[in-house]
Parts: sequence; structure tokens; C-alpha cells
Amino acid sequence: MRVASISLCALAGVVALLAGCASGNYHYSQLDGHRYFRTPIDTHPVLIVRVDGSDTVFSPVPVEPGLRKVTVQGPPTVTSRRGEERTIELNVAPCTRYYLVAVKDNRLSNDFTVKVDYQEPVGGCTPPIVATK
Repeated sequence: MRVASISLCALAGVVALLAGCASGNYHYSQLDGHRYFRTPIDTHPVLIVRVDGSDTVFSPVPVEPGLRKVTVQGPPTVTSRRGEERTIELNVAPCTRYYLVAVKDNRLSNDFTVKVDYQEPVGGCTPPIVATK
């Protein structure tokens, strides 16, 4: 019984060590469709449906840094259960989480624009080293 508990402790230590090593190489950014600021009544959450033409699965969406084409689905309206889609170009910086929102003139309007509500550093992310000459 005691040998089994020692082995489990050793196994847990190895897993923690490997997880720490793996997180040091993480250099992706993230796109999130939730609102960061909740008080502006003209902003609404969005669903990030595609990045560079590829459908997304996770939220937040992991993306590589660089210029990206991001397609979002806006909020539903009284005339449409499914919100309209908009595509924007976003220059994504390394190790940064972007909160994207839809901005509407009024709640009844189907029209909206997409903006970055907030951006923050991604915890545990190490930006790639860029060689300089």
C-alpha cells in the first residue's frame, strides 16, 4: 500500500515537471468572443466561426501571430435567430488574448461592426525569439 502511494506521488511529480516544460514553449495567441467590459450597452458577444477560412472548435480560439482573417457571427436579432457574419483582418501579436465584440447602433439593428474590446497577455506564454542582425 505504501509503495503504491509513493509511486503515485512520483508519477504526479513527473507529470507536473513535464507540464511545466511544455508550457515554456507556448507562443500562440487567443481570440475570445466574450465581452471583457460588461457595461457598454452597445456591445454584444460574438461567435468566432472561422480563422483564415478554417472552422473553429475551441473557445478561446488559439491562433498563430500574424495577419489573420477572422469571421464572426453576431448576436441574434428580432428578425433573425442566427446573427449575420462579418469578416475582419486582425494583426495578431504573439502571446496576446483578444476579446472581440459586435458593436450595434441599437438592439433592433441587424448591422454591426466588429472591434477589439480588450487585449491582454496570455499567461504562461513565451514569445518566440526573433533573431536580430
